[in-house]
Amino acid sequence: MDYKSAGVDIEAGYRSVELMKKFVKKTSRPEVIGGLGGFSGAFSLKGIKDMEDPVLLSGTDGVGTKIKLAFILDKHDTIGIDCVAMCVNDVACAGGEPLFFLDYIACGKNYPEKIAMIVKGVAEGCSLAGAALIGGETAEHPGLMPEEEYDLAGFCVGVADRKDIIDGSTIKAGDVLVGIASSGVHSNGFSLVRKIFQMNEKSLSRYYTELGCSLGEALLTPTKIYVKALSEVKKAGIRIKGCSHITGGGFYENIPRMLPEGMSAKIKKDSYPVLPIFSLMQSEGRIEEQMMYNTYNMGLGMVLAVSPEDADGVINAVKKAGEEACAIGEVISGNTGVEFC
Repeated sequence: MDYKSAGVDIEAGYRSVELMKKFVKKTSRPEVIGGLGGFSGAFSLKGIKDMEDPVLLSGTDGVGTKIKLAFILDKHDTIGIDCVAMCVNDVACAGGEPLFFLDYIACGKNYPEKIAMIVKGVAEGCSLAGAALIGGETAEHPGLMPEEEYDLAGFCVGVADRKDIIDGSTIKAGDVLVGIASSGVHSNGFSLVRKIFQMNEKSLSRYYTELGCSLGEALLTPTKIYVKALSEVKKAGIRIKGCSHITGGGFYENIPRMLPEGMSAKIKKDSYPVLPIFSLMQSEGRIEEQMMYNTYNMGLGMVLAVSPEDADGVINAVKKAGEEACAIGEVISGNTGVEFC
């Protein structure tokens, strides 16, 4: 009897690490100390010593049941981008610069090539966010998880000077709400998605003219990473008063999180294009409009609150970063949370 016969292949673990090293290396920053394979990841904080009052920001999240689609389509090279996005976007939302990231993969059986593809996506996400992938863990769980399945989660640490933290405290009535476009469903609400559509290869491979691709391709489109866009706004010298990452809970839960007491958001539904995937989901699932906005991002992955005179500057800065943005409404007095008109 040995560990391998019990279901844990140590040699497969070693091979996974070797295969992923080339992807991890691409995410390195000057602050990274040492290489992959140690018991901990080391990251120098020398670069933040000139900040007046440096504050560390952190975020942790997973991919949720979107990962089921990766199993069905046997496509594992983008799900890692989702994992990174869900963490770094939260850090950036508070005004932070993501510094480094760690991932955790739990699997029923370690298939080194599959694990490497997952980490390839994680590394790509880190590169898009400017964060270093300094460590992680792949845990084999025989008997606890089916051999072909895995779960993925991550953890990000970032930094901001306290004076630059975005906390919503200065938001006032009349401030403009600017929405930044999403790439699709991102990584939330997939438990409902899996009820709307049949989750099999045939269904997910069906081409939809309105989507311009197959259903599976549309649903697996990676979550947008907004670090660069928010960084460009900061470089333009514009102060973001409030920032909301539109994740689980959609507009109704997430936008009020950035608003001070006594303030609400008034959003014009026709101010931006709702992506075709959401219209398809609403139609196929016969879902009420309010539930759609209470579950999904509906085409906007990030909503910012800025002074009226800064709105155009924000939109231009976001476009400079390669993303689309537009004014979608304003902040009003009241405690209703979110109003649509």
